[in-house]
Amino acid sequence: MALEVADHAEVTILTKRSVSDSSTNEAQGGIAVVVDDADSPEAHKQDTLTAGAGLCHDVVVDRCVREGPARLKELIARGARLDQQDGKLSLTREGGHSTRRVVHAADATGAEVQRTLVKACQSHPRIRLLEHQNAIDLIMLTSFGGPERCVGAYVLDEAASTTDHHIVETYVARETVIATGGAGKVYLYTSNPDVATGDGVAMAYRAGAEIGNMEFIQFHPTCLYHPLAKSFLITEAMRGEGAILRLIDGTPFMERHDPRKELAPRDIVARAIDFEMKRAGHDHVLLDITHKPAAFVKDRFPNVVERCLGWGIDPTREPLPVVPAAHYMCGGVTTDMKGRTTIPGLSAIGEVSFTGLHGANRLASNSLLEGLVFGHRAAERVCSTLSDSQATPHPQVPEWHTGDAVPSDEAVVVAHNWDELRRTMWNYVGIVRSNTRLRRAARRIALLQDEIREYYWKHLVTRDLLELRNIATVAELIVSCAAARRESRGLHHTIDYPATDPELVCDTIVSRGVPAHIRASGSLQQ
Repeated sequence: MALEVADHAEVTILTKRSVSDSSTNEAQGGIAVVVDDADSPEAHKQDTLTAGAGLCHDVVVDRCVREGPARLKELIARGARLDQQDGKLSLTREGGHSTRRVVHAADATGAEVQRTLVKACQSHPRIRLLEHQNAIDLIMLTSFGGPERCVGAYVLDEAASTTDHHIVETYVARETVIATGGAGKVYLYTSNPDVATGDGVAMAYRAGAEIGNMEFIQFHPTCLYHPLAKSFLITEAMRGEGAILRLIDGTPFMERHDPRKELAPRDIVARAIDFEMKRAGHDHVLLDITHKPAAFVKDRFPNVVERCLGWGIDPTREPLPVVPAAHYMCGGVTTDMKGRTTIPGLSAIGEVSFTGLHGANRLASNSLLEGLVFGHRAAERVCSTLSDSQATPHPQVPEWHTGDAVPSDEAVVVAHNWDELRRTMWNYVGIVRSNTRLRRAARRIALLQDEIREYYWKHLVTRDLLELRNIATVAELIVSCAAARRESRGLHHTIDYPATDPELVCDTIVSRGVPAHIRASGSLQQ
């Protein structure tokens, strides 16, 4: 999006840590897109709708799968190096797909996408890319009796700050875009990088934006179970290439849960693994691809093999110990198909947004596709309005005021609350939920929120404090939305309402001051 907008206006990109710290950079699988003559947009659409368990917005899915091929061509034209075979893009198959349609760069597709786009941004004369910048809150102003409008953000410049002196910059913009990714760190175990603390959702919620479907948190079925691996993700493409899930004694088990076995959608596979682990009392299950030629495994999954060898495990000779871990946020800040949120001047793209594409469960490798398609659509919309807005002077906004805040001398409080919050979410709001668990989680989160608020107003902001504040807000939203959905559907499974209610083909919506409630599902504003 930044590259397209920069042809018409100055763009500043702020990233919380280094530019390489992102979920995109960690994405292994690929981009789901129709490029094979034997495939069709209709088939891709149907697979997406099936995985989404009835909650995908039909028009959004249709637009996304049909515009995907053009966006892929643009990415390749910018220099993305994707795997090819016999002069054509190499395709693999992942869970939930009816055919091979996932283009990839070995098992590090996200890293190649990010390399391509970051390189282009760094060489663009109208793009300024600043690292170690931590957004605190969005800046909201009301003018001429109209609605509140987002005009920028307050940002902690961690690169220039010291322990006793924190520098908070005021950024004012004609259009503010949040592309902050997901919130996997709200759970104790996650495949996400450390930066995924739900900052965009939390800031947008505090500013008054509408948030949707936060109960649908996707747990990736296969993260490496190893004390040093820090939940290293084992790509779903490995199951697409024939890897088998087994119990500790070597028994395959997926056929007991779904006829598609290892190629079932992620929500089914994750629940199956969770069930088998609890039934047998084991800490993990096994993912076995040793029946494939070693040369094939090394060539197709070089990143996985290299990383696993570093921890003393050889995937070509022994099964990998794996467990489910929080992976992807299917809800987020509600947007239309051009990236607009419910707050004027604020856009959201990527995992932080709720476009309606993923429904109750994301189809594998549709996430990079969503970023490409809706990033382009948002850029087109922003560019079309720039000529009018550039005639209007930037508004005057107050600078950040620290008040009586002092440097923290009790960082242990932040660390303790961070750990307690994530354990509470893992134990009570994980793969399988219940009314009792959700009530317990809500009570504990409310107490933690009180402590965090008190600490926040007394002390100078730090990255750890800002992230704690944000994951607490996101945790509250997940619990609120989960409690409002009285059925099991897709990624939301509750033992109190184990069946899917055909009358609840609805989205769960929440905003500041308005409790979570159900709203008829369908396309958002076009």
